[in-house]
Amino acid sequence: MVFIFSIFMVMLFIMVGEWVSKASHAFVPSVFITAILFILGFWFFLPKTFVTSASFGPTFAPICIALLLVHLGTLMSLTELLKQWKAVVIALAGVAGTITLTVLVGSLFFNTKSVLAAIPPLTGGLVSATLMVSGLKAQGLTAYLALPVTMFVTHSIFGYPLTSALLKSEGRRLLKGFDKETAENPDLVKNNTATAAKPKKQLIPEAYNTSAFIITKVAAVAVLAQLFNTWTNSFVNVNVVYLIFGVIAHQVGFLDDKALEKAGVSNWLMYGLIAFVFSQLSVVTPNGILSILLEIVVLIALGMLGMFIVSFVLAKPFGMSWQMAFACALTALFGFPADYIMTSEVAHTVASNKEEENFLLNHMMPKMLVGGFATVSVASVIIASYFIKLI
Repeated sequence: MVFIFSIFMVMLFIMVGEWVSKASHAFVPSVFITAILFILGFWFFLPKTFVTSASFGPTFAPICIALLLVHLGTLMSLTELLKQWKAVVIALAGVAGTITLTVLVGSLFFNTKSVLAAIPPLTGGLVSATLMVSGLKAQGLTAYLALPVTMFVTHSIFGYPLTSALLKSEGRRLLKGFDKETAENPDLVKNNTATAAKPKKQLIPEAYNTSAFIITKVAAVAVLAQLFNTWTNSFVNVNVVYLIFGVIAHQVGFLDDKALEKAGVSNWLMYGLIAFVFSQLSVVTPNGILSILLEIVVLIALGMLGMFIVSFVLAKPFGMSWQMAFACALTALFGFPADYIMTSEVAHTVASNKEEENFLLNHMMPKMLVGGFATVSVASVIIASYFIKLI
């Protein structure tokens, strides 16, 4: 009974978060609502071990991390990254601006170790937060566990509405040139963002490309990454190696596009990570939350200011408006699928017909997607792996 009730409560909290986010058109982050429910559950009516009872304990997290990091490599299109290299550069430069300002200024007001523990989730998403939590627990630094979790939960509250406002401003600016641009290039009103990719040659018949086979291949790549890490004496952090091997395996055709999504297990693994990360809130008291909230808000403000300064400086040389450049940088706060959902919602809201909507999507969506991938899927993994060594 305990195990079934525990998994029911975990999924209920995640489901409510998703529903609220959906109802608010992604304006309210799902993870924020879910985190609040976890906190209330721990404080008032649930045992501290209910996440572990639901099978999402410390032994499940490393499996999730390994498989999901390899999977992230299968989401990446090197062709699209090269085509949108300006957006990639601005997004990564924005992350550099965030790190510079938060470390230099934040360390003047707060404990350096707490600053280093909080920053990686500010430049990434769930995987980054999980890496920090796992690293801190491995080093016995449990006093800092609440920082990356709270940062992960909080930064989207500021990032979502600001990014939405920037994209709306950019959309209205783009529509002023709608007639001229579409006259020169009619393809801009086509739904190019939904065009299916050319099918790759299959190594085996599709009938045998079952979920079990796909997961086996992903796990095999993770094993190879582990072996490489052992042979090189951990010269590069194993989490970065997982990602690199995933990209290589995808590019050579060994792994399918969006491998774990195709296998139908990516959501389950993500939910497991969410539950594991939020299980760290079991040790947080109301006073504990209040004691770190000021630091979190200050670091978020510094981080977003760093993103703004860098993106504003680079916008004109890179042929972008400062609004679009800043929005690309802000993808570091949430990544996919929030960047996709938000851009789609804004294009639908600002446009007055389907042609204008497609026009806006074709201009904004590629930049937002590659920006989110470059920051959340790549840079944040490297940053988290490096920062854990500094603490």
